[in-house]
Amino acid sequence: MLLASGIDMGRALESLEKSVQTRSMKTIVRRMQDDVDAGYPLSGAIDEQKLLPPQMIQLIRIGEQSGRLSDNLSVIVSQMQKDRTLRSRVYSAMAYPAFVFGLTVIVGVGIAWFVLPNLAQVFARLNIKLPLTTQLLIAVGGFLGTYGWIAVPSFIGAIVAVGILFATFPPMKRLGQTIAFAIPGIHTIIEEVELTRFGFIVGTLLGAGLPFPQALDLLSESTGLYRYKRFYRTLRDRVEEGNTLTQSIASYPGHDALIPIPFQQLISASESSGKLSATLLHIGELSEVKTDIAAKNLSVMLEPVLLVIVWFGVLWVAVSVILPIYSLIGGMNSATGP
Repeated sequence: MLLASGIDMGRALESLEKSVQTRSMKTIVRRMQDDVDAGYPLSGAIDEQKLLPPQMIQLIRIGEQSGRLSDNLSVIVSQMQKDRTLRSRVYSAMAYPAFVFGLTVIVGVGIAWFVLPNLAQVFARLNIKLPLTTQLLIAVGGFLGTYGWIAVPSFIGAIVAVGILFATFPPMKRLGQTIAFAIPGIHTIIEEVELTRFGFIVGTLLGAGLPFPQALDLLSESTGLYRYKRFYRTLRDRVEEGNTLTQSIASYPGHDALIPIPFQQLISASESSGKLSATLLHIGELSEVKTDIAAKNLSVMLEPVLLVIVWFGVLWVAVSVILPIYSLIGGMNSATGP
């Protein structure tokens, strides 16, 4: 907005520094201002501070070269708003199942840790043959009663460690993504989110004048999914060899699982008509809508699964408690009978 109104870059950054609230962001803007005053272009100053992903820095660089910097900055703002909206939709759809599951785990651990040891002591004093479920209940209760202060924190720590391992260690990240792609509902959301990124990023970069291979290269850098990263890099290589995008997609093994056939047909038609950029943006919009629907459907699917898990836990505890009582009453009736 400041650049579009005619303010030069130095004054725009100075005004921006005064408007931001956090100390860390003020420091970043001040460093960018120093770099611009020293002769760096805005794209170089932003790249130096690692403030934006590579595809957005490339858009800024193209805007500087073509004299459309304020327009390309507006495109970046629009893209970031779309990404934020997409993430919020997925997070909001998953919030309720995550809350129910977390609450179930907390209540279950609390019962197992503080209630089961007392039940275990009561049943251990009964002079009757206990069912297998009750024996397991006693074993769990006795273990947690003795080692709970060690076992429960260790179990939570192990889960956190495994989560960090899956999030940071590349081989484990690949394994985690393979598992996620095999889960019904989850893989649909992942694919739709990636198709949304594919359509918006490549369509925007092509519309800004970036060559197609370079747009695909930036797209491969922006995604964290190894399956799609290999796919985008292969497309880039085949496009550089002179193939069309349609031919490059069709020659990739398993391409139908990565880009749906209707979208492939749209891409083929748009390449013939010269409207590839607009078509890719349209694909991004369609995938964004489908992502919202898939996230809501997953939330609906998870609710009965969580109910079954809760039901199973309650049933196990109830049966384990009631069966010994019935056995005890039966034994008392036999002892007092004729």
